[in-house]
Order: sequence, then C-alpha cells, then structure tokens
Amino acid sequence: MGSGNVILAVVGLCGTGKSVVTRYIEKNYKFKSIYFGGFVLEEVKKRNLEINSTNEKLVREDLRKQYGLDVMAKKAFNTIDSYLSEGSDVIIDGLYSFSEYIYLKEKFPKQLFLLAIHSPKKLRYQRLGKRKIRPLTPEQVDERDFFEIKNIEKAGPIAAADYHIINHRSIHRLHQTIHNIMRDLLD
Repeated sequence: MGSGNVILAVVGLCGTGKSVVTRYIEKNYKFKSIYFGGFVLEEVKKRNLEINSTNEKLVREDLRKQYGLDVMAKKAFNTIDSYLSEGSDVIIDGLYSFSEYIYLKEKFPKQLFLLAIHSPKKLRYQRLGKRKIRPLTPEQVDERDFFEIKNIEKAGPIAAADYHIINHRSIHRLHQTIHNIMRDLLD
C-alpha cells in the first residue's frame, strides 16, 4: 500500500483553522488534499436533500450509524492509496473520529501523522459567527463541540496528535509555525 510518502491529517474543533492550514500546506508543499466532509456532501446530493448544516449533520450521523465511526476513512482509503502510489504526499482535512485514525493508522502505520489545531474558544466564537458559509452562534459552537467529543470521538485524534499548533495570532505567525512543523515532518 502506498509508498514512503506522508499522510498528514489536520484535526481540531470547529473554528480552529483546519481548512486554512490544509490549504496552505496543499499549496506550498504540493500535498494532494482529501476533504472528508466531501463524502457527506456527495451523500446529501445523492439523497436529493438541500445542502445545509442540518442535512449535512443528519447524513453524517446516519452514515456513521450505518457504517461505523470510521466510515469516512474507509471511503477515502482508495484515493489516499492512489495518491501515495503516484508519489504524492497527502493532507486530510476533516479526520474526526478516533476510529478513523485507528483505521488509517493500521493501513498506513509509518506514513500517518496528526496535526492538531487549537484556538481559544472566544476566538472560535468570533470566527464561526462571521463565516460566510454555515455561521454558528456561540451556543451552536458549544453544542457542536459537546456532540462531537461525546458521540464521534473527536477528542481522541486531537489528544494523540504528533504536532500541535495554537492558532491565535497573525496569519504570518501561523505560516511560520506550519513551516517549522513541515521541515520536521519531511526531514
């Protein structure tokens, strides 16, 4: 399976900056990106439902109930393996559950690394309150955090991460921190 290339899964609670970090690494380090949430969006469309946070949550929970908490990792396996076989490094945006981590770690034991992104709750409230797509109130953020930690094992991959970034300063500082981590990871 795959080659000696790297799989880096970016993990963290909502509003920490996972997608910002993923896009930066994808662009500047030529990683191929996989967005686990894309599988949910595909399924929402297949079910002829409107794309919104309510339907995404419904489908996400239904998929996990039907196929297990590692369903997104299983759906992504062939794509990840083909990227590695092409000689590409892979970045995953949206690994959520500890079950997904365990599944991928068994398949790619020496290649999978976790990068956890953290931000203070107050800053997460601000970011999520003003985002254009699916803005959230502080109450919705707290509700989502509680649900994801309790029901989909989201805290496990964050706690087990190989690297951690506190994303609470400038974008320049974030990019410097990413550069230091990538130098360590790729050496």
